[in-house]
Amino acid sequence: MTRSSAPGKVYLFGEHAVVYGEPAVPCAIERRARVGVQRREDGKLRVHAEDLSLDGFTVEYGGGADGQPDVDVAESLVSAAMGYVDGAIEQVREVTGEEEVGFDVTIESDIPLGAGLGSSAAVVVAAIDAATRELGVTLEPTEIADRAFRTEYEVQDGQASRADTFCSATGGAVRVEGEDCGSIEAPDLPLVIGFDGGAGDTGELVAGVRRLREEYPFAADTVGAIGDVVRNGEDVLEAGDLEELGRLMNFNHGLLSALGVSSRSLDSMVWAARNAGAYGAKLTGAGGGGCIVALDPTDETETALSYTPGCEETFRAELADEGVKRLE
Repeated sequence: MTRSSAPGKVYLFGEHAVVYGEPAVPCAIERRARVGVQRREDGKLRVHAEDLSLDGFTVEYGGGADGQPDVDVAESLVSAAMGYVDGAIEQVREVTGEEEVGFDVTIESDIPLGAGLGSSAAVVVAAIDAATRELGVTLEPTEIADRAFRTEYEVQDGQASRADTFCSATGGAVRVEGEDCGSIEAPDLPLVIGFDGGAGDTGELVAGVRRLREEYPFAADTVGAIGDVVRNGEDVLEAGDLEELGRLMNFNHGLLSALGVSSRSLDSMVWAARNAGAYGAKLTGAGGGGCIVALDPTDETETALSYTPGCEETFRAELADEGVKRLE
């Protein structure tokens, strides 16, 4: 079996606005999805999920457009576990030219699904790397990122950006603006994550922002203002000014809240972190539930979040300098 891992991510700035060509700065973190792949000759896919913040399960099916898993579980769970895997395997078949090959796929992850930490991107990146190597083909991280983006773009009905998949494939801090992606320098950041145990509906949240932009000109200005925050934040990140970085994160959260993508639990965690002395705090990802990210080198934010109603888990996250890793 060939195994790969890929990291999750947090957004320092720019989620939602990146969909409209504004820049964004995500950072890879050392929470990973690990995917093991073994070739099978009958063309079928067998997917076993050890942990996706869901109950573990196994499905086996024919794959492709006509194949549907025959399992008695919620549609959302099947979609979460299978949609991205199907897309990743299609990319593998395309790049290797082996159109009929099947796979046994095992997924393990310590990245909660739908929480804003890039779980789907990490699974797709690791799956593409492991499956191509299982067939004797080794891709560069940038090509893995591109093919993983194609998968997310298809599954998310054209509403994905390149930010998550590029960050997961290459690691470190990255800047994404439209089609342009590149690594940027970042200091060691004292990142603290708070997780409310939930998950937002990324497609609905992105569509909601789109509706606001179409209805209200000032909503489009709000999206543009997020881009301005990102541009300022790049210079501050390079200078290593954590206090100013935190203030800009606070601005970014306020703008996202104005676009309707925050929630009571996310706001509660953000204010708990700020009141505990964090330099700044904001939601990360699509919003609607999931995670916040705060900057705090002390233990105060972790302690405050652990006593905040609605916060189910809090942890410190280190930057992941390495993106996709080849385990076997």
